[in-house]
This record gives sequence, C-alpha cells and structure tokens, in this order.
Amino acid sequence: MLNVVLYEPEIPQNTGNIIRTCMAFNMRLHLIEPLGFSFDDKYLKRAHMDYVNECDITIYKNYDEFKEKNQKGQFVYFSRYGLHNFSECVFNKEAEEIYLLFGKESTGIPKEILSGHLDEAFRLPMRADARSLNLSNCVAIGSYECLRQIGFDGLSDKEVIKGADWLLK
Repeated sequence: MLNVVLYEPEIPQNTGNIIRTCMAFNMRLHLIEPLGFSFDDKYLKRAHMDYVNECDITIYKNYDEFKEKNQKGQFVYFSRYGLHNFSECVFNKEAEEIYLLFGKESTGIPKEILSGHLDEAFRLPMRADARSLNLSNCVAIGSYECLRQIGFDGLSDKEVIKGADWLLK
C-alpha cells in the first residue's frame, strides 16, 4: 500500500488537493499535527470536494506517534535538502507499505528528522534559485513515479465510464 505523509501541513488548499490525489491513486494519507487548518475550513472543503469521505486519513499528534504506529516498510523523504535526485529512488515493489514523507510548506521536513534519513532523502530537480515547488504538486509527482515503478497496481488505465456513454457508441 502506498502512503502519503504530510508533516504539519499549513495550507488547506494543498491538503485538499492531496486528499483528491490520494483518493484517485488509492493511497492512504497520514497527517502529523499540528495542522494549519481545521477540517471545517471552507478552502479545504472546496479543494477536496467530497473525496475526503473516500480517502483513508489518519491524524497523529506528532512525528513520534506516526513512527511508533508505522514501523515497517520503505520510507522515502522528499526535501529540498535531499542528497539524491528523485529519479534515482527505487521503490520496493515487495514492500508491504511505502511511505512518501513531505514537510510543511514553510520549512519542509525538520532537519532533526531528515538528518537521520539522508540516504532516503530525495529532491525534485529544479532551478538552483527555486526553493521549492507547491506541496500538492510534489506529492503528485512523487506518488506518480512510485506508482509507475510498482506498475499502477489496482488503478484503471481506462476512461471512467460514468458520464462517458458517448464512448460506447
């Protein structure tokens, strides 16, 4: 199972978009508090639409609680401080769980966490003077590469038939 982990996300629209991505890609979403918004936030609701009801979301009080409850699997950290190009990441198809970790919009994954995982820390290539990409874009890019490597397991590559009756004629 593929898992997206957001460390202290701050912007409701980003998290809402990530909820939609997680639902569409059949991924679990893990949110580490504190969150910069409430689930009642109108911007979050607008971004996730009704997908929040179909997305498996777990909220943790802190990073320690997340690690305590999720110990097995492959952990991949996405950061501007990543020492490796993300295209070098090899996702383990045999792993029971794969966790893609992303930091908060303003500061990323804390250095205290990242420093212990530099071999698993990856950066998305971009201009040297660009600090970062939008969080929801990073999640989509990282998730899609992982899904590509593991063969899009469980996902459809056919057009959604609902509302596409014209395709059947």
